[in-house]
Amino acid sequence: MTSVGVRRSRRLGRGGIRRLVPLAAVATAGALLLSACGGSGSDSGGNSKSLTFWISTVPGQDAGWKKMVAQYKKETGVDVKLVNIPYDGYAPKLRNAAQANSLPDVATVPALDPIWSNKLIDLSDIANNKSNKINANFLAKDSSGKVLAIPSDVTASGMFINKTLFEKAGVAVPTSPQDTWTWTDFIKAADEVREKTKAKYSLTFDQSPSRLRAMVYEMGGKYVHADSSGKFSVDAATKKAVDYFVGLNDDKTMPKSVWTSGADPSAMFQSGDVVAYWSGVWQVPAFAESIKKFEWASVPTPAQPVQASDVNSGGMTVGFNNNADAATAATKFLTWLYEPAHYQALCEASGFLPVESGLNPKYPFKSEAAQAAFKLYNESIPLYDPISGYFNSAQTNWVLKGKSLTEDPTKTELGKAINGQQSADKALENIVAGYNQQVGG
Repeated sequence: MTSVGVRRSRRLGRGGIRRLVPLAAVATAGALLLSACGGSGSDSGGNSKSLTFWISTVPGQDAGWKKMVAQYKKETGVDVKLVNIPYDGYAPKLRNAAQANSLPDVATVPALDPIWSNKLIDLSDIANNKSNKINANFLAKDSSGKVLAIPSDVTASGMFINKTLFEKAGVAVPTSPQDTWTWTDFIKAADEVREKTKAKYSLTFDQSPSRLRAMVYEMGGKYVHADSSGKFSVDAATKKAVDYFVGLNDDKTMPKSVWTSGADPSAMFQSGDVVAYWSGVWQVPAFAESIKKFEWASVPTPAQPVQASDVNSGGMTVGFNNNADAATAATKFLTWLYEPAHYQALCEASGFLPVESGLNPKYPFKSEAAQAAFKLYNESIPLYDPISGYFNSAQTNWVLKGKSLTEDPTKTELGKAINGQQSADKALENIVAGYNQQVGG
């Protein structure tokens, strides 16, 4: 069986933060963890006073989880044992635990897996509680409407600029997501800054299907989208947007090397010789520390005409139905966790973008640019069109059908188009074929 992962947040291995561990250590840790979580048999799992909670995060970014389980024990007397597992091997550990009837009671997972998805607790009461204001676009549901997972947080694509270069060129930028620029306006502005400041490129753009989807959504397309029968296709707006994107890769506005040979767009931007960078919120903490030679800023994402992004789960919070007492206790813990005051405290301590609207997290960043960036993302997400959560939901549906997009052909096929080896339309034709072969029907 295969699993489909959500897009990794920085704590699940994005941006080079993930720490690699020797395979022997992973295996040893896995064996210890599984034995600690109960043996095989009908009595697996915790009980009404003791739960096991698996997470996977780098040291330091588990602060929110540590804070909340400590507070929960103080308030209720229930001991939620937090187990932080290295990302490498986390999915196999979950599969092994399912097969040994030794799943944790609660977990944040990077993917749903058919091997254990039938063991999940229905979180509908939490998700549908209006006081929580959880964005329904980003829930993982099955065909019956059962809520299988609620995001621990969300990640979104976004635009970064070299503020120093914009100010040097005297070019204005929008400050409010309600009054943002179009892609045409943005490219015109970035080109003007490049020309006036003699920067090398106007824009670098992650070699990422997610970042491309965000741009296509904003230009009114649906990218590679399935109909009710599961057959994939692309619409006219998508073709127009992708053709526009390919044309931007002219080694002036955008470098061809990112999408054709894997050059690092983040490093290019951080060099100070690039006007803007299309990436996402996970870059903010790193930029707050690493960029010293110029001022940077997050700016509202373009809308042409759609206010959108590609929004994914930073992690998927689930509960497992190991036994009646533990399942009830797990549900109570998650119900408490997603109460707005508790959930806001989690987001503040761990630097999460909340899946709940109406919150105003106070983040611990010293960088004014980082604080402003998180404020902008939190203001923007409620404005995004529902298409922004399509791919996140689609992955859940594929998992429930036992399917996996093991290799998204977007990067390879568009790289060929940028290199002049095929047209943008031919690239899309090949991408659609890849989707239909792997997850269609």
